[in-house]
Amino acid sequence: MLSKEELIARAAKPSSEALRLHPFYRGKIQSVPKCAIRNLDDFSIWYSPGVAAPCRAIAENPDLVYEYTNKGNTVAVVSDGTRVLGLGNIGPKAGLPVMEGKALLFKYLGGVDAVAITLKTEAADDIINTVRLIQPNFGGVNLEDIAQPKCFKVLDTLRADPDVEIPVFHDDQQGTATVLLAGLVNALKLTNRDIRNTRFALIGMGAANVATLRLLLARGVSMEQIVATDSRGILHRERADVERAQADYPDKWRLCQESNPEDRRGGIEEAMRDADVCIAFAQPGPDLIKPEWVAAMARDSIVFPCSNPVPEIWPWDAKEAGARIVGTGRSDFANQLNNSLGFPAIFRGALDVRARTITDEMCLAAADEIARFGEEQGLTDDHIVPDMSDLEVYPREAAAVGIKAQEQGLARLTMTREELLTSARTKIAAAQEMVAVMMREGIIAPVPEE
Repeated sequence: MLSKEELIARAAKPSSEALRLHPFYRGKIQSVPKCAIRNLDDFSIWYSPGVAAPCRAIAENPDLVYEYTNKGNTVAVVSDGTRVLGLGNIGPKAGLPVMEGKALLFKYLGGVDAVAITLKTEAADDIINTVRLIQPNFGGVNLEDIAQPKCFKVLDTLRADPDVEIPVFHDDQQGTATVLLAGLVNALKLTNRDIRNTRFALIGMGAANVATLRLLLARGVSMEQIVATDSRGILHRERADVERAQADYPDKWRLCQESNPEDRRGGIEEAMRDADVCIAFAQPGPDLIKPEWVAAMARDSIVFPCSNPVPEIWPWDAKEAGARIVGTGRSDFANQLNNSLGFPAIFRGALDVRARTITDEMCLAAADEIARFGEEQGLTDDHIVPDMSDLEVYPREAAAVGIKAQEQGLARLTMTREELLTSARTKIAAAQEMVAVMMREGIIAPVPEE
């Protein structure tokens, strides 16, 4: 068994490797053709004069854009760089490596072509208008790393806009909450708890925990089961600062009014006392949550410290303090509750049926499929959700999302579950095989030795 020092050193390894390999490859994404080029004469088909024919066809029937272009398999990853990972407002240039990484995950895990678009603005209206203007090019938009409360306004405005014809999804809200809910479902099974009788401590009420709150409520959790904190402490009925800002933070104000039935005051320590589940999306640790606070939770507690790049408490410290099940946002620890398990497949399913939006119900369907797949593999305290390497979870999740979109009347295409599974498997396998071939042939340079 590794010592704490060795575990911490291993946790730091991805950062040092990232600094070594990012400049070697100069980024992670490039454009490659998907059509045959037998010789230069083919450009008369793919470009002028032949391209005028599909242009005229689309002008007469705009829906043909999905048949004649790659719109239906392309997503824009849009960010202003104001809330990047746990790094804060580092700006659009510094945020670009994250958006490229997102595009890489979209392609490899979902077979989705994604384009990183970081914007030189911090104004919500600018982001909203940009998405409206670029939507003819894309089958969907993935909002990323946008600070609150702006992120809520951007998402809610675009989802409600009848002129926005494609799904707009905020991964830091919907994607993160979807995967966390999947892990929670299985953790509750292992600890023999009913979600309707479980006491929750929500630490940090940013985008991820606001979305988690919404999905918890949709799953039957009542506000009386929750004690929540923000950077100023527990949310309670006398939080005048939240009342003054309720127009920007309606979910926090609702928590002040309806949660915390014991009227607890204080901070994280008091919020966690006697809780069955702690869900933290606050700020990078590792010492934001103290081991003694975990020790004061209920027996067989569930602790999800999910801030990146460093969780609010190291998982081994939480376990030593008495937590039975611990999940984080990192792939190098057990029980990764990372949105990478969600967004590629959620978009795959939405794109395949040409859904007009991505609803909370579609996210719940994705969470159920992730949880079901994890349970089929066998649940243990260190295995509550599939790993990213369990590649069959992605087509199954995509199919669940596609079916739910059809049930809700939001799909432009009708497909059976088997058709959705086959489509997703084919597209994901093609993306992964393309990478394998390019590596094998040296088109992608081999990783240099240290």
